Amino acid sequence: MAKKTVKDVDVAGKRVLVRVDFNVPLKEGRVTDDTRIRAALPTIEYLREQGCRVILMSHLGRPKGAPDPAFMLDPVAMRLGQLLGVPVRKLSEISGPGVEAAAAGMGPGDVLLLENSRFDPRETKNDPSLVKELARLGDLYVNDAFSAAHRAHATTAGLASVLPSVAGLQMEQEVSALDGLLREPKRPFVVVLGGAKVTDKIKVIDRFLDLADQVLIGGAMAFTFLKAQGHSVGASKVEEEGVEVAAEALKKAAASSCRLVLPTDVVAADDFSEDAATQVVSAGAIPEGWMGLDIGPETAKTYAEAIVGAAEVFWNGPMGVFEMAPFAAGTRAVAEAMAASPGVTVLGGGDSVSAVNKLGLADKMDHVSMGGGASLEFIEGAELPGVVSLPDKV
Repeated sequence: MAKKTVKDVDVAGKRVLVRVDFNVPLKEGRVTDDTRIRAALPTIEYLREQGCRVILMSHLGRPKGAPDPAFMLDPVAMRLGQLLGVPVRKLSEISGPGVEAAAAGMGPGDVLLLENSRFDPRETKNDPSLVKELARLGDLYVNDAFSAAHRAHATTAGLASVLPSVAGLQMEQEVSALDGLLREPKRPFVVVLGGAKVTDKIKVIDRFLDLADQVLIGGAMAFTFLKAQGHSVGASKVEEEGVEVAAEALKKAAASSCRLVLPTDVVAADDFSEDAATQVVSAGAIPEGWMGLDIGPETAKTYAEAIVGAAEVFWNGPMGVFEMAPFAAGTRAVAEAMAASPGVTVLGGGDSVSAVNKLGLADKMDHVSMGGGASLEFIEGAELPGVVSLPDKV
């Protein structure tokens, strides 16, 4: 990685402000998926081993620039403390005299968690006044939140302009994995893309049509592609404004060395519900009134064979409505093929991560990105404020 990391500088004994991503799901005051918390542990533990005073910052959810009990970080602090095996003090504020006093009273190895950064409206505006208040808390700023790196906020970009700054170990891993995949993918290189909207993914599709050997399409956006080919898709979800975009992608694929592969069969249902009537039909002949909600068994087999035969695979987006049991088989087939693949496997965040966690297969992947939107923007070639604001290695 071209950016300096915590291991490239002397951190011993310093007060270190660390931007982490603890945007985790909560239910009844408990963390229901601690994947993102676990991802931050290597950086936190490394800093503690160096005798640092570790001050953590994160957002959670989408509060409207004011405190909201539903998005307080207390359950996160509790779970982090359990994982670290040490108490984690959580504050009720983000900045101010009370926070400064708490930071000043920390001892070596102590961990402090500030309240949800988005409770302060200045966070998302990258307000210099909040940056200045936060900067008083530490000697060094560490960005370990790749998944928030596409946001130019006070805690993701602003602090890097006023404090000595480096990347955390999770940030290093994320950027290295995605950068390596884009610069020198191993061949054959297979990309699996799901999701709802072609327009959301078209820049990613275009990038991979230049890089990959095969791009396998699933999810609702497959029906937009099928409609662009003139097929009957019944009542399947189609992004009307994406049909022309899909048609252009198909033209580009036809003129390239990359194969853009669409489902040949789908699991169709007469209603969007778990107890709907279902049938496996040809992807191009979905009955009127029926909707495709998953790739079919023939497509799942084809995709799985391509994945297992690849030297490198990138996957982003489920193949169907995997939250409902009758429409989860396609996503499960892709996840299991990724787990069995002898090649390098990179999972691109979002719902795909939820799926492999649900299936217990996350530890079978070479890299599971926490990035979601940040991963896709990185692949598109966009400059991420939280990455470009960090200094390069000399």
